[in-house]
Amino acid sequence: MQFIKVRLDYLFRSTRGLTLVAIAVVSIITAIFGTLSGPMVEWGIKDITVRLLGMKLIETEREGRIIMLYHTIAMTVLAIEVYFMTEMLPMKRHEQVMINGTITAGYLTAAIFGLLFAYWGHNFTYHGLFLAGQSLVFFAGILLLAALWPWKKEYRLEKGSPYAHTKSGIDLERTAFFVMALAALVSASFGAVTGSFWSNGHETFLAEDLIRVPHKTYLQKAIIGHLHIMLTLVAVAITLIVGRWMKFKGILHKIAMPLMIIGVIGTTTGALSVVWLEWAHTIIYVGSTFIMLAALMYVIYAWDSLIREGTAGIRKPNFFQKLGALLKDPLKFGPGWQMVFMNFTVSGVGIFMAVKLEEIFRVWPHREERVTLTGHWHILAALIATIILMYFADLSGLKGKARKWFGWLLIIMSDIAFGSATLFSMKRLFVDEINQQGIVNTTMLLIDMGLGILLIALAIFMIWRLYDLLQKKGHWALEYAAERRVNAEAELADQKRKLEELNAILKEVSE
Repeated sequence: MQFIKVRLDYLFRSTRGLTLVAIAVVSIITAIFGTLSGPMVEWGIKDITVRLLGMKLIETEREGRIIMLYHTIAMTVLAIEVYFMTEMLPMKRHEQVMINGTITAGYLTAAIFGLLFAYWGHNFTYHGLFLAGQSLVFFAGILLLAALWPWKKEYRLEKGSPYAHTKSGIDLERTAFFVMALAALVSASFGAVTGSFWSNGHETFLAEDLIRVPHKTYLQKAIIGHLHIMLTLVAVAITLIVGRWMKFKGILHKIAMPLMIIGVIGTTTGALSVVWLEWAHTIIYVGSTFIMLAALMYVIYAWDSLIREGTAGIRKPNFFQKLGALLKDPLKFGPGWQMVFMNFTVSGVGIFMAVKLEEIFRVWPHREERVTLTGHWHILAALIATIILMYFADLSGLKGKARKWFGWLLIIMSDIAFGSATLFSMKRLFVDEINQQGIVNTTMLLIDMGLGILLIALAIFMIWRLYDLLQKKGHWALEYAAERRVNAEAELADQKRKLEELNAILKEVSE
């Protein structure tokens, strides 16, 4: 009994354990529902899954099911990023406990009952619980926002700190986290308001299906803005998280944080103002440029740090020695590389599409433009997922050959898959329809191979974490003990602070 109690305590009361549970949830959802599309349909795997699990799939409800699925995955990923933030950012112990507990209850409720409603018949009690779960996730965001408030005296930085700050000591990195969280709450509200009009002026749709509809309703535009900015903010969050992980500081940090704050405000304003402004995309482009520049500052700093650390014992390292130092640890090299690679598969493609939209893409058949847009945000979401896994693998204490194998498989296989997906989506630029079969076959094979090996690597990693969890003195036990010690110290500090406040009040009253 004690065996189970301790492990449940680790999984649901420690930040690392909660993160492990959430990653497991995403992995299970991906494994099961990934069999319902793509080549799995052609191979007959979808039919097996549907029969075994007793799913009720009606073709006319496909869009609604996909929306439910995306929301459950998105909220779970948000929970993972929140766990990272509550662990690495200074905040009071009771704030950490409240935020983690609320968002855990929220995403689990939303994921379980949202998927039951969408794929196993329409019991509207489940839908109500799905909405209740979403509400808890939103409330957790409000709690996080309050905890991140950067103007508290205890979170101000001293003059001369290597981290970005104002003259009065306000921590600009914490401010960037705060602005990102605030933008996410505002953006979520756009989706919630639109959702409240379902079947009363708003109907279910997928954004890629409306690209050539000349007149969109305000509610449709609100949803399009909502989904674009939420994915962007998830990317911003993981950029700030890995920056904290790599101890991002110095002059580049002082340049990057103001850029990130301005970029988040600009991009969010632009994405949400598509409802009213014809030129909203111009605001988005400007805001995105600031965010991309901030990410570039991080990449330069992180890679320079890896090179300096790896060549510390060499007086005058040559190019190959520097390159070897940079590539020595794939888990720390990977996030920066994925951000650079993102420019070729997401950002660059998106900008090119915007510039050449009427000249090239609107001349293509609707299906080709739809494929390009769908691939655009799927690649971005999957790249973010690989960065999250790299950071979590480091937290999990992955070392030696296992660390290198896992890291390089994540990088190489994901880049093969997403690079091939980009070529597939843009194929009409260099091959006509009658001659496309060769490029289609090759890119589809590479996509399936890359994603397949990537998922196998993730499965092996999760099996290792499960095996470790069953050990008496596994890595989980070290994490658990270390976190309990940190939490105890934080609680003692809170009690000491409260005692000092009470003493001050008593002294004032006695005088």
